[in-house]
Amino acid sequence: MSEKPSQSRPKRPASSSRSNAKRTDAQKRNDLLRRRAIPVAVVAGLAFLFGAIAGASSGAAGESEVRAYAQAWSKADWATMYAQLTAQTQKSTPLLDFAQSNRTTLATATADERSVKAGEPKEIGDGRWQVPLTIRTRIFGTISGNVVLQTTEDGDNTRIAWIPANAFPDLKPGQQLTRNTEMKERGSLLAKDGQVLAEGAARSSSIPAISSEVVGQIGPIPAERALEIDALGIPPDAQVGISGLELIFQPQLAGRPSGTLSAGNRVIARSSGSAGEKVRTTIVPSVEQAAINAMSGRQGGVVALNPRNGAIEAFAGQAFSLLQPPGSTFKVISTAGALDAGVATTKSTFPFMSGIEISGFRLSNAGGEVCGGSLAEAFAESCNSVFAPLGAKLGGPKLVAAAQRFGFNRVSPIPGAAQSTIPLELGDDLNVGSSAIGQGQVQASTLQMALVAATVARKGRLVTPTLSQETAAKTKPSSGAQAIKKSTAEILERFMIGVVSGGTGTASAIPGVTVAGKTGTAELRSPSENPEDTDAWFIAFAPAGKEKIASSAVGVMFVGAGAGGETAAPAAQGVLSAMLAQR
Repeated sequence: MSEKPSQSRPKRPASSSRSNAKRTDAQKRNDLLRRRAIPVAVVAGLAFLFGAIAGASSGAAGESEVRAYAQAWSKADWATMYAQLTAQTQKSTPLLDFAQSNRTTLATATADERSVKAGEPKEIGDGRWQVPLTIRTRIFGTISGNVVLQTTEDGDNTRIAWIPANAFPDLKPGQQLTRNTEMKERGSLLAKDGQVLAEGAARSSSIPAISSEVVGQIGPIPAERALEIDALGIPPDAQVGISGLELIFQPQLAGRPSGTLSAGNRVIARSSGSAGEKVRTTIVPSVEQAAINAMSGRQGGVVALNPRNGAIEAFAGQAFSLLQPPGSTFKVISTAGALDAGVATTKSTFPFMSGIEISGFRLSNAGGEVCGGSLAEAFAESCNSVFAPLGAKLGGPKLVAAAQRFGFNRVSPIPGAAQSTIPLELGDDLNVGSSAIGQGQVQASTLQMALVAATVARKGRLVTPTLSQETAAKTKPSSGAQAIKKSTAEILERFMIGVVSGGTGTASAIPGVTVAGKTGTAELRSPSENPEDTDAWFIAFAPAGKEKIASSAVGVMFVGAGAGGETAAPAAQGVLSAMLAQR
């Protein structure tokens, strides 16, 4: 095997409840929402100037100011609204407090700042203007009513004497909007075959050995998610999903809170609420058991997914969250970039060498092995002395672009999953060459590299991973953006078949099935001959070599477990076999 460089610079990785709408909860929302109001200050100066111009009096006293205020309200343009207020109001209420007061009130109603529609203002006498409002809330439906704005002379103009009660329809001076909600029963999580993964308050399961790996936990609302959760009407002492499937499907499982919305002591809206949904996931128990067996208590991750629709049939370990250098599995991306850019072709040949010097630094093949020959042969033997200079020849920008087409530097569609990354600026040829063989500062999750294999299996089209059976059932094999040319994907498929049939990945072979794969051995510390200083990787799909898109893809990564071909490849074989047995 020649996938392990002698020098590198990667690092070892180091519920339902009831809540009364008390003042303390409002204070918590105020503290959280204050952070959201800060950006308003950036535009305050200009907005004030233009708002003042727009507010120049015309027609009835204060009419233009009120109209400007109402129009800005529908756009959540707090700075322009603020510009229509009297100098005395602005003196007593700074802009940030004004914006916060409006946002806090809307959040209490479970409405966002873009949910307000202000109608045509109407003068009702004594400098008062009635502004009709329609506000769409998340749990209380649509609330309609009027806000009465009081105008008064302010120097040479007439402006609005704003009070906090003006933030919501039909609030009287001195009144606050309050909310009292409680959660309904949390929804159930089901495996693809309908077996229960988690249900009820105890989150019990009919297959506990499987559910314990994928369901995750519920617990108190994390501080960083408090604003998001509060805006849904969920009381602050509720239990929510904080990991695993409980986190991923939190919106569906939580349902809709029941409760009341009050102006002072008067209830102005009610929510009957609804229990959480019954969510059927894509988890296949037999495949999940194979993934658990493959992990065998090791650190790392396993992902099994269907390339045809992105359904994640199993995940184990830290498959979504742990980022590590992907090693030679990244050569799939490097090769794709070189082929698409015309830097290399299937007819390219390379000298047989034990290593290569780039920018005065030597990158060696694993164990000093001599390799080279055709591009297919170099790929099968994972030859660093070929792919490091090939990456440098491709160049940093094109290598980064190739990685990004495969999904690097993008937010994962799986909630809570880490983002796989490659630096936008790779620097000199050494850094580009190191990145091309999956070292340097390239970081990837097991999920991301499984998706790389799935992209090749899909003839170069991306697939969006999902854990929802409903979503997977709607996804067509022909969907997804074209990340690489179809012809390039077909070449890569042949190369990956060669890895398993006679290269570094023979331990993943399945009798009677054509498997396409790629090994990876990423150094965590160099120089070192200790297997614990390398991550073992393997990505694959099967059945390969056919016009029809393969039905099974897998990604395996074990931290500090030696060579990919020796430890990750046989583990992947077991998971692939379990997947194919279901087809």
